[in-house]
Amino acid sequence: MLNFIDIMIAILLFGFIVFVHELGHFLFAKLNGIGVVEFSIGMGPRLCSVVRGETRYSLKILPFGGSCMMVGEDEQQADPKAFNNKPVWARISVIAAGPIFNMILAFLFAFIFVSMQGHDSPVIGNLMDNFPAAEAGLEPGDQIVAINNQKIFSSRDMSLYFSSHPGKTVTVSYLRDKGGSQTQETTTITPIYVEERQSYMIGIEFIPSQPISSAGEWVRCSAYEVKYCISSTFVTLRMLVQKQLPVDEAVAGPLGIVSMVGETMESGREQGPQVVLYFVSFWILLLSSSLGIMNLLPIPALDGGRLVFLILELVRGKPIDPEKEGMVHMAGMMVLMALMVMILFIDVRRLL
Repeated sequence: MLNFIDIMIAILLFGFIVFVHELGHFLFAKLNGIGVVEFSIGMGPRLCSVVRGETRYSLKILPFGGSCMMVGEDEQQADPKAFNNKPVWARISVIAAGPIFNMILAFLFAFIFVSMQGHDSPVIGNLMDNFPAAEAGLEPGDQIVAINNQKIFSSRDMSLYFSSHPGKTVTVSYLRDKGGSQTQETTTITPIYVEERQSYMIGIEFIPSQPISSAGEWVRCSAYEVKYCISSTFVTLRMLVQKQLPVDEAVAGPLGIVSMVGETMESGREQGPQVVLYFVSFWILLLSSSLGIMNLLPIPALDGGRLVFLILELVRGKPIDPEKEGMVHMAGMMVLMALMVMILFIDVRRLL
């Protein structure tokens, strides 16, 4: 059972990620001369608020979500500070700023995560007997560079590929050291299902994660961590659509996220401050990159849906009928609310 401290850490961490997202919208609104009516963290009734200039800054009772309400955002107004009265590129920058700030936040915490974890290079450390990898001629020291022409940067790329292509025969490209020079070779492997692991395996054990040796590698590995989080999000969505994953395993709502973060924080506190920092970095990296990319999907009511209408306006040279756009976003919001209720139900059922 999670204690109060771990739950509060998880809520604050989640709130911080949402705060950075809304801060992106807020700062670019101000930069473009758009009036901000309210900047809030949380949802529902206000716990407290303060008015500074034209903006009310609020903390609301439900610690999930947030908002940056701008003047004339959803209606036509004569006010020169109204959102819809600004040039289309200004409006695009304001809407895109939230997800972009999430990506920047993820990248910054990826630096911390990588400095503590190192890089899990796809170099074979050991081969398991009677498994396809050994039978295909792979050897310890070989470096996997591609699967079916898809580049492999870390051992996790292989795990992600095999989990999303269960049982599929693949062409594996690898580098082998021969007399001081590396040659690239290929082999064909078909994973086998292992009942004890409940997964398909080829029988490779990779070398442990290696420390980062240079500033350039540090930047490259940090960028990779953000890319991996985004890729795994899309792979999970694809597996969900293709019914390779049940819904209750593929998605988690705020309650589920708080529970998972709280459990790792509890484990981290038992092992010391450095482990807590490691878990905090991991969760901010994962959640911030996921929130950023999900918000960029072209779904009505999300930032990506609004960007679609702004790009159409840019191409057409005139805006879409605000009433019609509003109806689309309203329909999207209703669908999203229905999904949130379903996810909340899954979270509650999972926690009970």
